[in-house]
Amino acid sequence: MTKNSEHGEGNAREAAQENALLRLAELGAELGSDRVSEDAKSLAERLAEKRFYVACVGQLKRGKSTLLGALVGDRVLPTGILPVTAVPTVVRWGRLRSARVRFRSGTWMDIAPEELAPHVSEEFNPENTKGVAGVEVFVPSPLLADGMCLVDTPGLGSVFAGNTAATQAVVPQVDAAIVVVGADPPITGEELVLAERVGKQVRDLVIVLNKADRTSDEEREVTKSFTRKLLEKRLGRPVGPVYEVSAEHQLLGRGPERDWGRLTRALENLARESGLSLVRKAGERGLCRLSEELLTIISDEREALVRPVEESERRIQDLSQTISESERSVRDLGFLFTAEQHHLSDIFLERRKRFLAEAMPQANAELEVELTSLPRRFGPKFRRDAMRAAQMISERLVFPWLELEEDRAEKEYRRTASRFVEIGSGFLRKLSETGVPELALMPHALDSEQGFRVRSHFRFEDLITIARPASPLRYVADMFLGLVKASSIARDAREFLGHLMETNSTRVQSDVVDRVHESRGQLEVEIRKILHEVSRIAGRALDRARTTKTEGVAAVQVAVTRLDAIEREICILRAPVQAGADRGQI
Repeated sequence: MTKNSEHGEGNAREAAQENALLRLAELGAELGSDRVSEDAKSLAERLAEKRFYVACVGQLKRGKSTLLGALVGDRVLPTGILPVTAVPTVVRWGRLRSARVRFRSGTWMDIAPEELAPHVSEEFNPENTKGVAGVEVFVPSPLLADGMCLVDTPGLGSVFAGNTAATQAVVPQVDAAIVVVGADPPITGEELVLAERVGKQVRDLVIVLNKADRTSDEEREVTKSFTRKLLEKRLGRPVGPVYEVSAEHQLLGRGPERDWGRLTRALENLARESGLSLVRKAGERGLCRLSEELLTIISDEREALVRPVEESERRIQDLSQTISESERSVRDLGFLFTAEQHHLSDIFLERRKRFLAEAMPQANAELEVELTSLPRRFGPKFRRDAMRAAQMISERLVFPWLELEEDRAEKEYRRTASRFVEIGSGFLRKLSETGVPELALMPHALDSEQGFRVRSHFRFEDLITIARPASPLRYVADMFLGLVKASSIARDAREFLGHLMETNSTRVQSDVVDRVHESRGQLEVEIRKILHEVSRIAGRALDRARTTKTEGVAAVQVAVTRLDAIEREICILRAPVQAGADRGQI
């Protein structure tokens, strides 16, 4: 077969997929599933435009946004010390430089690219309080001209774990990934887990060692070899070269090019050789997923029509009773959640005790040296200087410890939040096995990345260092008694130092425990929402069946015949894709 005939056959398959998706969108609307209808139309539009998505993933501060800006030749994405929120940002080809924001409500708003930061940055949109579902940026970059869309992901690439309809509307399916690592520090355990998760979903991985200008040649060679070996061991397959670049230098047009040319050629080859294939596979996956959802809806509708109303009512009663009992079981989960909370609290309590045991003798010794050197002739000034010395000492000792504890707190918080999700998912799985058919169809796995995470309630770098104001009477006493009151002032300074050390070291424990408590509440609410949704869907199916049956046997038969016809049509639409799935090609 010639290349032209292969190309023509590929175009025919893509056109068939697009038509099938558009028809699924119509059928979804007919069956009352607006979500399936919208997803199918969005995917059909993507196929028509031959778009495929390459996500840029990695730890915070690896320079992902800067790297994407350098790749498209435009510093269009916000960068800085603070991370972006959990909002995926898609960079697409466009004739004119522009941007638009999609909100969770489904509405879009056009903005200037310079206005991105207020919508995606942690500083101006903390914890995504503005309800942004995603952002699309359009730039006239040659790299994107063949359909490649680059996705800037938050944190450790949570777009791969994102499961909401709003996120899927912006990033329907990630097809390839750029994994950004660094030399200082080298690839971490969290990044390895991320790479493994991404590698299971996509075949094409491009590994980039960014910020190459900040380390020596020897360090970079060791890091590249180390990174490649770890990734290949983790993924169980070759990962190809590790491209050594400095995205910042590339944007500024200075410094050596290093592997920049090889990196851009690798992405151009991906677009040219694999782009259409990736788009086609995305269409195939979408057809399978959406058609399966519609077939499930049809099956439920048909069963409700042919089943006696009395039996449906009895099943609704059984479902309501099971859900009512499960509500009590959700409360019982509290014992498991409480045990996790206590364990977490004990970890940080013990760490704080060790810190204070080690730090307080040093703090007191430093304060004594400071107090000895301070002039004591004027009491009020001595008090101010003594209190300020206590503040400076506590800041010098507590601040480095807080920085370390911040990382530890985040890891333990993630572990506990994930453990909560495991407990909740296990509860839902057991509930699905109770013999109630409706419960067997509910989602059994809660998303450990996307949901139930709450932000820290304070900034670790801001120490509590407010001195106690002296009363007017004490000020007068300090002023007139001078040296006589010096020992009392020194004692107050020692007490204040202890107060500062205690207060600031407790903040980590209090903050992470509060966050876990809030996450627990969100998880319990989500479980109840799932149960109530199952009940609502079952009740709606019963109402529809009851209405149709009041119109007579003929109406029921017409409805069943209609569902049978739709089912056959869907099976025909998905047949080519299903055949490929059976052969393991999808």
